[in-house]
Amino acid sequence: MTEASGNRLPIHSSTINVTFLGTASAMPSSTRNHSALAVRLGSDVWLFDCGEATQHQVQKSNVKMGKIEKVFITHTHGDHIFGLIPLLAGCLNGAGGNADGMEDPRRNINMDEPPFEIYGPLGTRAYVRSALKYTHTMLSRPYVVHELRFPSDPQTGDYTNLWRPRSESPAGRNISQVDGVWLDVYKDNVLSVAAAPIYHSVPCIGYTITEASVPGKIDPQKYLPDIKRTKTPLNVMRRLQAGESVQLSDGTVLHGPKPRNGRKLVILGDTYNPSPIIPIAQDADLLVHEATNAHLPGIMPSTKDGDTFEGVQQTAMERGHSTPQMAGAFAKRIGAASLILNHFSARYPGDDDIDPESKVIMDAIGNLAATEFGKPVVCARDLMSVDIGFRLTESSQMDTT
Repeated sequence: MTEASGNRLPIHSSTINVTFLGTASAMPSSTRNHSALAVRLGSDVWLFDCGEATQHQVQKSNVKMGKIEKVFITHTHGDHIFGLIPLLAGCLNGAGGNADGMEDPRRNINMDEPPFEIYGPLGTRAYVRSALKYTHTMLSRPYVVHELRFPSDPQTGDYTNLWRPRSESPAGRNISQVDGVWLDVYKDNVLSVAAAPIYHSVPCIGYTITEASVPGKIDPQKYLPDIKRTKTPLNVMRRLQAGESVQLSDGTVLHGPKPRNGRKLVILGDTYNPSPIIPIAQDADLLVHEATNAHLPGIMPSTKDGDTFEGVQQTAMERGHSTPQMAGAFAKRIGAASLILNHFSARYPGDDDIDPESKVIMDAIGNLAATEFGKPVVCARDLMSVDIGFRLTESSQMDTT
């Protein structure tokens, strides 16, 4: 079943922006916040994960709170979800209520208003209800929770005995897998979201955002001689740009350029093996992949004499995580145009844009991934912003600030 929100304005004339709000793993540091990233799609913003203090990070960034309309949770570990309730309260005018006998107009919720959408695995709905109830938080706008249910999960019900709060829409769906993936978790005329399970220490999800086909790039010089010769109004170029075929007054038929594939982003949660998402992740313009641990002999002072690349990888996998080399190999496997590493252990600094020593460390981590990927790799830092355009060559057009 597909959740659609009507017609969305096309976004192909603008870049898709990804802002990393938090790039730490389990333990934040002075330079890295807990996991969260924002994707700006035209005028709307979608968040992927919402770790502790995400709302604070939004306020520091170029992301506008009022533009956030969806949150996609990859898994319910605290470093990926503890910031969700504060964010909801901030976005939906939350409050702790009034003293006894005092009326609060915020209790009058317009449930016909489009709800703030939350997507996540089993337990997401129960977590939101529990947190709102026991923190006595009222929301004055509606929200809805859609859960992506694994085959071993109950396929129906809310998985909680708590009553639905008045701000929660009853339209929340329980979405079952089909052939190992969740197709069209969300879809409108421009964008669609699909998802797949990825291997971690707990049930975890990877998401893909795919833009619908967009008009091909038009070369006006190809058409102008025939248009001028037949004295056809120049506004016919609009139809050609849209990919239509146009017959001129002398019978000549001009064919607009073929549509181009829209852009695709693949955003993974924590994982030691994301292979189940391969069927829906091929040819991504951008892959965001975790790289929690790395072996950096001669670079990191904390490296132990007995450490090896194989040993660090084994430890990472035992804890449900990846190394840079694993991320690079997966990016190559799916034919990704670009790769950004994310979700770093607290030992890896996030101030490499201003500290030369930190830059040496993070460049080394990126290089480990690049040896497998075959292309340069970016290591995310908090508040880094990346624009994803259309592919110009074999690599996606990506600008990083």
